[in-house]
Amino acid sequence: MDVRRRQPLGVELVKRNIVTEEDIEKALDYQREHPNRKLGDIIYILNLCDPQELIEAIGAIVGTPGIVLENSKIKVDLTDYISIDIAKQNKVVPFELASGKIKVCFANTANNRQIETIRMLMLNKGLVMEKYITFESDIERYLKSLEGEAVSEAAGVPATGATITSLIDSIIKTGMEKRASDIHIEPMENQIRVRYRIDGVLVDAVTIGKDKQSQVIGRLKAISNMHQEKQISQDGRIVLYNDYNIRVSSQPNIYGEKFVLRLLKKNADIKQIFDLGYPGDEQSLNKSINKRNSITIIAAPTGEGKTTTLYSIIDFLNRPDINITTIEDPVEIRISGLNQIEIDNTKSTFSGSLRTVLRQDPDVILVGEIRDLETAEIAIQAGQTGHYVLSTIHTIDAIEVINRLRKLGVSDYDIASTLATSISQRLVRRLCTNCRREREYTQEEKDLIMSVSDKYNLGINLEGLKTYEAVGCKHCNNTGYYDRIGIFETLDIDDDIKDLIVKGASTLEIRNKAIEKSYRPLIADGIIKVVNGVTDLKELNNKLIIY
Repeated sequence: MDVRRRQPLGVELVKRNIVTEEDIEKALDYQREHPNRKLGDIIYILNLCDPQELIEAIGAIVGTPGIVLENSKIKVDLTDYISIDIAKQNKVVPFELASGKIKVCFANTANNRQIETIRMLMLNKGLVMEKYITFESDIERYLKSLEGEAVSEAAGVPATGATITSLIDSIIKTGMEKRASDIHIEPMENQIRVRYRIDGVLVDAVTIGKDKQSQVIGRLKAISNMHQEKQISQDGRIVLYNDYNIRVSSQPNIYGEKFVLRLLKKNADIKQIFDLGYPGDEQSLNKSINKRNSITIIAAPTGEGKTTTLYSIIDFLNRPDINITTIEDPVEIRISGLNQIEIDNTKSTFSGSLRTVLRQDPDVILVGEIRDLETAEIAIQAGQTGHYVLSTIHTIDAIEVINRLRKLGVSDYDIASTLATSISQRLVRRLCTNCRREREYTQEEKDLIMSVSDKYNLGINLEGLKTYEAVGCKHCNNTGYYDRIGIFETLDIDDDIKDLIVKGASTLEIRNKAIEKSYRPLIADGIIKVVNGVTDLKELNNKLIIY
């Protein structure tokens, strides 16, 4: 252990008649062969004095109570409070709980960062931490015993390592390497199935023997800081990987507990909105989004890239002379120059945080999602009082945003006066440029493309053009597709559309009027991307059901 002292620890211990000078020499000889071991631990390992007297003396020297960490003194389940990995990283073990106070022993009380980390974790659970000091070797022994319980039956897991620890680590790291957005770990009747969602599609990865199920679940709960014993739906996070925040959700099913891990890359580069596939140019984008006294809403089902588009728009707008504040659940990407607020559903809400933000002199406000009437009304008020508000909503297209706001209870007048732009999007897989194969269009494909072109005045001419089909190669994991791109539609709310909204017109009437102007639905942008060889009709049909 590393301890604060005015004189060397050995000198202090000799002064207190805990050890002799000859004992210190023996300990220093041992330390030369084991340089990573601290002197106090070496004296303990070599059994040069009474352990209780030694740790009490060290505690007196550093000003922290000392304890010999024996199993009989550990009266709490460590994983109820922290994961095994956090305990290993910080060399810490909680051992007793009473009257809202939890006793925690450290191997190193000089590391203020470690102590503060654990103190905050305990505080988040409503507990006041009392710190103690103990021998590092005892902490190591105890944590190894906990890991041993989780991996005692882990031998024989195919192609993934000899322990449950290495198995789960391998599954997560492989998911990162394969660009997975989610990892599904699913107990089945006779096995555990692991699948990765890559470019929006679930693919089988590996199966694990059913006899390993309890160890797999235990390990996942431990590193996610979930309650080990409770078989209920839980949410947690894995923070062991430097480049990723991993959100974890567990859900019991008839064969056990299923886990879904959402992989969120920290400090990911923000793509320019046009790199996401947004049609048009900066001038048309500025016309649609760079406004005051209004709201822009992005609509799409879950997992279709709404948040990524929001970040790209914010990045497009971000400059030193405006104050941009975001309210998110969670903050997925940290952006320099922004004031980013993370929602904790146990203590804060979008609507409550939005009220506070309005007192912070914002120019642009990003609200992660409009989920209820209260949030919608405050966002509308913000838009009506000189702010520009960006948000998302769950609905099928840009025009249905109007209907969704109506169903939440927002008045037609407020929608018409504040909603400036609604954007809808879907993500389709890009054809792998390494292996896509050129071929002729079929007559059926030509008829479909030209009918869309004629209906929406796209001006497409297929004369002499060929299309591409997916093949598959090593680069794209033999899928034929690599990465995704957005297909978009944008509805700009002009005076004619505002009049229809105020009159309570149906979305069908609004759609017909919008098509007379500049509005082009998702299928139009999708067909253009097919003709340009970015994706194919099969992939477009998977998202829009066009034939």
